[in-house]
Amino acid sequence: QFLPPPSNLDYSFIQICTLNWTWNPPENVSSSCNLEYSSDIVIDESRFRVTDTFLNEEMRFKVRSECKYDNTSEPSRWVETSLLPKGIPGTAAVDLSCVWHNLEYMVCTWRPGENASSDTNYMLFYWFDGLKNRKKCSNYSMQQGIFECIFNLSFPKVTSTYPAISILIRDDSEEIRPVSVKYTFQLILPFSISVKPATPRRVTLSKINDEIYVEWSESDTFPENCLFYEVEYHSGDLDSAHIIKVIFHYLQLTDFFFSYVSCVDSHSNSNICCLKMKNCFLQFCFSGEKMDNTFYFVLIITIPLIVAVSTIILLVYLKRLKVLILPPIPDPREILKRMFGEQNEDAQVSKKLLGKLLFLNKFNSVALDKNLKGSTLRSPNSNLNVRQCMLVS
Repeated sequence: QFLPPPSNLDYSFIQICTLNWTWNPPENVSSSCNLEYSSDIVIDESRFRVTDTFLNEEMRFKVRSECKYDNTSEPSRWVETSLLPKGIPGTAAVDLSCVWHNLEYMVCTWRPGENASSDTNYMLFYWFDGLKNRKKCSNYSMQQGIFECIFNLSFPKVTSTYPAISILIRDDSEEIRPVSVKYTFQLILPFSISVKPATPRRVTLSKINDEIYVEWSESDTFPENCLFYEVEYHSGDLDSAHIIKVIFHYLQLTDFFFSYVSCVDSHSNSNICCLKMKNCFLQFCFSGEKMDNTFYFVLIITIPLIVAVSTIILLVYLKRLKVLILPPIPDPREILKRMFGEQNEDAQVSKKLLGKLLFLNKFNSVALDKNLKGSTLRSPNSNLNVRQCMLVS
């Protein structure tokens, strides 16, 4: 015996991405039958189903009635209804992507549909559990054909769970097909939300002796121990980087040849964080103060130079010391050559002096002869004077 099917199957929108399906129980059912309803793979005793909807696609829903714990009756036939999308195909927004920045604000981007006109005025609405009504995003911008809208979205820091975010993009015109997406905070593809932690603030880099100390501020929005950090540093070779992961907001590095710390990145820690985020990323890199390696370079050049100069000075000193301790033996040939050379020079000097004396003597003799001849003519006593002069000479 087959049960009668449910009747008056209908649906209504609860919020942006949520449909409420309702129906009436079948009539003329035995009181011994404990009714339950099957819709797709969900079976329970409720007379309604709440499902997520995608307004740019056709949705089908079917339900049937069954008697629980009764093998004598067969389930009823399926009752089915469908929800057709509105608007012209190809006009719905495409490539919708939303990123939750630092658990403070949401940034959503999308492109217009290929069949949408250039004056299409897309509007973004959002809703999550806790809001009475959906809210409209008002901070719009468009660059290079890509729409962007930013709206505030934050929860208390002590929150242990975060509600799903429903996004609706549509136009006032009925010709533009709406699109809706429900983002969750669980690692369930394809609609798990991306969360981007903020850049670490107040990053300080100091060097004490041969240790580098890096410290940065903790997040004001993420719960404690919800983030881990990556510190990238270079040691000697700037082309090769080392990355260290830490869960604290500081790091102490010990290396004699550290060049500089280049990046401090923050990511979500999916193991211990209350959020299971699909894609946590940070593209900003903190540039630290570069350590000066000039001293080591000068030291490498100076040490060999000092050794070379010291060696030369030592060799010169040893040579002089050898001369003082062991004076060189003079060469006899040099001594003889020097002695005979001096004698030859003395002989030549003597010959020159002798020649000069002979010349002067001869000259004086001629002069005296002339004087004597003159004196003989003037005085009879001149002979005596001449003799005296000659004797004197």
